[in-house]
Amino acid sequence: MAYVVADPCVKCKYTDCVAVCPVDCFYEGKNSIAINPDECIDCGACEPECPTTAIFEESELPGKWAIYKDINAVVCGTKKVADVDVAAWPDHLKAQTETVELWPNITEQKKPLPGADDAAKEENKIAALTLEGGA
Repeated sequence: MAYVVADPCVKCKYTDCVAVCPVDCFYEGKNSIAINPDECIDCGACEPECPTTAIFEESELPGKWAIYKDINAVVCGTKKVADVDVAAWPDHLKAQTETVELWPNITEQKKPLPGADDAAKEENKIAALTLEGGA
């Protein structure tokens, strides 16, 4: 099983987790990051490094964030949108599935997004998530 980056990462994009990943399985979006489930070795090194508690082992992913499992896989290129049930995805993400781009691999820690500390206190940030790749 792999780890999954969920809702608390959106609008923050802390990359403390990236710095400790032994297999470089993180991918960077415009306002979040994702874990490639095919590359993750389930070592768990990343989970305690996340300041927003956004990383979960797949089997421990809260049900309210279940769609993030497929979102992580799609933006990392391990699943095609056509192979994913996007019915539960918010409309703004469904609209982006026609042109979803693969996110670039990130291997080094970067500064978080501006306002990350305030955004870390927010809940239900899926409305702000974009499927755009970042750098």
